Amino acid sequence: MARNLVGYLSAITFLAAAVFLVGCDRPGDLESFATKGPPSAEPASVNVPASPPEPVIPWALLAHDNLHDPRNPSLALMQEPAEALSVLSPAQEGNFVNWVAALRSGEISPRTNVYPETKIRVLDLDVLMVDTAAMPVVLFPHRPHTEWLDCSNCHDKIFVAKSGANPVNMFRILQGEFCGQCHGAVSFPLTQCQRCHSVPREQALQAVPK
Repeated sequence: MARNLVGYLSAITFLAAAVFLVGCDRPGDLESFATKGPPSAEPASVNVPASPPEPVIPWALLAHDNLHDPRNPSLALMQEPAEALSVLSPAQEGNFVNWVAALRSGEISPRTNVYPETKIRVLDLDVLMVDTAAMPVVLFPHRPHTEWLDCSNCHDKIFVAKSGANPVNMFRILQGEFCGQCHGAVSFPLTQCQRCHSVPREQALQAVPK
């Protein structure tokens, strides 16, 4: 019986060796097995370094901005937005420029009027808009607006120049009324909530006369 058992084990060993040799049909497989061991049932995971993220280019080329005709031969004479705007105070959204900061720092000096006889009025007056539900109160600063725009741009077509006379709410703003006439179009977008809702409610209510 012992002799039969030895023969049985020898046969199994021979068959296993034959199967292994048949699987090693490429040169170097035996050497690979000897140095690395048998192949695993599943391929080993490989830590491939992640590709670096593509650079974010906030300003599209004039030929690709869907505003200018790329077939216009004069397009090459125009300054690309990235060249002009990348040197100004940055913002995180919109056209990626903080225009008020650029004005304050002297990075830009916009022309105030076309005709010399035009009277310029810069109004340094802040208005608190407290009807903001649970949100911080809105502080509307006239100064940075009137440094860019004449009063007639807003009064009295968009805003009635009287306290409490304007039923401003976010729904109407998002529909392009009131502040939405400019913000989200030519000024910073409405997603930058904290730039308008900037005063804690408790602090604002103490400042508003009763």
